[in-house]
Amino acid sequence: METNLNVPENMEQDLVGLIAESIRTRSYSDEEGNLAHLIRKHMEGLGYDLAEIDSVGNVVGRIGNGKTIIHFDGHMDTVQVNDADQWQVPPFSGEIVDNAIWGRGSVDMKSALCAALYGAALAKKMGYLEDKTVYVTGTVCEEYCDGENLKHFYREYDLKPDYCIICEPCDNVITLGHKGKAQIRIITHGISAHGSAPEKGKNAVYEMAEIISRVDRLNQELSRREGPHGTIVLSDISCVSASLNAVPSQCSIYLDRRLAWGETLDQVRKEMDGLIKGKDAHWEVGTLHHTSWNGGQLDYEPMHDPWKIDKDSHLALALRRAYTCIYGRDPDSYDFWDFGTNAITPVAMGIPTIGFGPGEYKLAHMRDEHCDLQKIKDAFRIYTQLIREL
Repeated sequence: METNLNVPENMEQDLVGLIAESIRTRSYSDEEGNLAHLIRKHMEGLGYDLAEIDSVGNVVGRIGNGKTIIHFDGHMDTVQVNDADQWQVPPFSGEIVDNAIWGRGSVDMKSALCAALYGAALAKKMGYLEDKTVYVTGTVCEEYCDGENLKHFYREYDLKPDYCIICEPCDNVITLGHKGKAQIRIITHGISAHGSAPEKGKNAVYEMAEIISRVDRLNQELSRREGPHGTIVLSDISCVSASLNAVPSQCSIYLDRRLAWGETLDQVRKEMDGLIKGKDAHWEVGTLHHTSWNGGQLDYEPMHDPWKIDKDSHLALALRRAYTCIYGRDPDSYDFWDFGTNAITPVAMGIPTIGFGPGEYKLAHMRDEHCDLQKIKDAFRIYTQLIREL
């Protein structure tokens, strides 16, 4: 598709080349170091005023030095590949097949990160940075600790941007928000006894059995609600037992509760109280602890309300204008992500935040992940034009 922004041909080629190289650079969560150094090196080559790695391993690029601060974020980590022999195209090849670039991370979300990286550089070439500063971050461990990475970045750089663009995949549809999330651990308590005399103990797994049934019923109730609705799923289960010949003294389950627009964390807390009612059990936030690739500590509390930006806000209207400039038409629709992103941190800080990135998000985490090349090039132009519009 022809666009209204002239881009040097070699710049597009270099962008696609960097995406391919980034796909070939495996970067599972907590293993992003090689990719971080690759991205930093390219920032330097593109003339960024700052290109460095922060204390938890995020890559931080800054270009321009104006009053208005615009932040583009894309995470570097990917989920693992456990079925490489079943992919149509090798998952770490970065090959171009059928006008798409293939491999783990092509959709989620190395293509978008690289497009933002080049978009800011093009904005500088085009003279769009007057009175503006643009940050581009490649963040760590988003797959486990979304938003925690940006907490460290904003705190370390004493920064509160005026605008934040989360470059997660949405097939180049302007995305106004996403569902909330609560990850909860329920623990039941028993009494250990020898397996030959179970009547002398109290089996924590049996105590959990009815709670599990209640979780299933709650999800069914949520699914019957009209319009957008939340979900809940049991994603992990374990028990503590003195031996294989003993009655378990403790059992725990991990729950993933997604909140639709209109639902609240207070509602979820009441649901959790209901799940354990009458049982020897308690619930707690399922806090996760990770050590990043360079030794930074990430402590993540997954309790987030859903969020949505007004489509008539200054940021949304600017992105709409950028979209129209590049595509030659107004957007047909807007989107709302089912999944969580790093947006939870800027949103919590009151920073106007919106989502836009190439790639069909249903291909994320899947075998044969691939991203349309034209959508990548269009996103690259739209990021550049958005900087101008803001």
